[in-house]
Amino acid sequence: MPTNRLFKASKENYVTTLAKLFEYATDNFARRPLSRFVDGGGQEYTYESFKHKCLELSHRFNRFGIGAGDKVAILSSNMPNWTVAMFSCVPFGRVTVPILPDSSASEVANILHHSACKAIFVSQQQLSKLSQEVIDSLTLVINIETFEFIKKDDRAFTCEGHGADPQADDLASIIYTSGTSGKAKGVMLSHRNFCQNIIAASHAQKAGKKDRWLSILPMSHTYEMAFSVLYPLYAGGCVFYLRKPPTPSILLDAMKKIRPTIMCAVPLIIEKVYKNSVVPTIEHSRILSWMKKRMPGLLYWLVGRKLYATFGGRLRFFGIGGAKVDSTVEAFLKKARFPYAIGYGLTETAPLITNACVGKTVVGSIGVPAYNVEVKLSNVNPETGEGEITVRGDNVMLGYYRDPERTRSVLSDDGWFRTGDLASVDAKGRYYIKGRLGNMIVGPSGENIYPEEIEQVINGISGVGESLVIERDGKLVALVKYEDSILLWNQESEDKLFEMLQARRDAILDFVNKHVSKQSKISDVEAVKDDFEKTATQKIRRFKYKDKKQDK
Repeated sequence: MPTNRLFKASKENYVTTLAKLFEYATDNFARRPLSRFVDGGGQEYTYESFKHKCLELSHRFNRFGIGAGDKVAILSSNMPNWTVAMFSCVPFGRVTVPILPDSSASEVANILHHSACKAIFVSQQQLSKLSQEVIDSLTLVINIETFEFIKKDDRAFTCEGHGADPQADDLASIIYTSGTSGKAKGVMLSHRNFCQNIIAASHAQKAGKKDRWLSILPMSHTYEMAFSVLYPLYAGGCVFYLRKPPTPSILLDAMKKIRPTIMCAVPLIIEKVYKNSVVPTIEHSRILSWMKKRMPGLLYWLVGRKLYATFGGRLRFFGIGGAKVDSTVEAFLKKARFPYAIGYGLTETAPLITNACVGKTVVGSIGVPAYNVEVKLSNVNPETGEGEITVRGDNVMLGYYRDPERTRSVLSDDGWFRTGDLASVDAKGRYYIKGRLGNMIVGPSGENIYPEEIEQVINGISGVGESLVIERDGKLVALVKYEDSILLWNQESEDKLFEMLQARRDAILDFVNKHVSKQSKISDVEAVKDDFEKTATQKIRRFKYKDKKQDK
């Protein structure tokens, strides 16, 4: 076996817990830069200074009796100190409870109570979500920006807390997710779960000390946590963070400054770039419009080069996950030779299940099983070849925290996890998502209707921002959020706005019903004034809109 393959195998065999990851990274990359803000100014770490700060905080937990097995929450937007907070806990046997920063005060309170957290790292921006009752229930409340105490219970100052070297199957994090169903659940992820994802990532996309990550998704979500928090430690790379939300102008400036080599994103980000920048550029240029008809290959190459330069000009890997990417957008990325990859997974699998690596993508496919992960379809429909994706491997969660009944409903005795996603698979082992089992609508003749497929058609119409197809009184209705430039709700007269809505409604009905199957035809279109409520990966919370009448 070649030397580099021997090193890779030994590294994989060594990093079996996040404690081993912490040790490996801080020993081997001590003087390398680990993390900083794009614009600099505080919270800048090398691997060595990161190690010292984590150890310092861990000793502080010990003094207040918070030891192995105790829960510590993290409630903050992305920043270098977020990773410090996590690694002041997990290498020493403590359990982190990452909370999404867009959680409400009541959701935060419920999570802290259900998980029995003893401490929390919280940013000043998020502090108002902690009621006095919640603060009183905690031993420590720590300002994540300064690591100073906001509250400490001196009665707990016993110096009796003790860390412990965690084992692979020990609990590392509990991640609460309501997904699109609205039923909150605490997903228990072990050290083995996270390490499997790190190793799978290294097989999908090799990374090293010279790689520069730009972190734009919530670190409290497993997607960003696995591939932009943990994998950089394994590779010895450096991660850059934004101080403000990743709006187009903020992102463009950041990419120009740091020229990232690796980024993880959700489809909505690249879809907005395509619809708001690429398409108008081509449509408003006579030369580019002519090239699209006569020399499409050259057009896509030119636009692809421009897009690549916009992302800094050094991008090697642009991972898209969290939801299904629009097929038109993906087809463009492939023709433009943009270095994108597709990943599919769930919080319950920490998260990676399948991947399509850079240069190996097929439009519409979520790829093949990730390294060391078993995937199969269950309860396959013999007519359509569609079945539920089930998965088994070291990536599958321990279960739902304090919820054995729900755990049994998705985990079989022999370790197979039911994802709730319906898919088909081709002869080369590539999977294609059809939709969520819970979203599927059964038509009047018993046929399966996938609203996601209809929404993809609607979202391709000019002027449409997003859409959601629901069933109402046995008929399919499309809820549509138009782009802000199309409908100016506060500036149009009532009559003019109504006429415009009617024209848009008729145009969408006509277009969609010509491009979908008979059973998938929609009967009405309703305009949605406000943005749809979404999950951390920008999937619409469907349960919020069932049987909810919209403005017409």
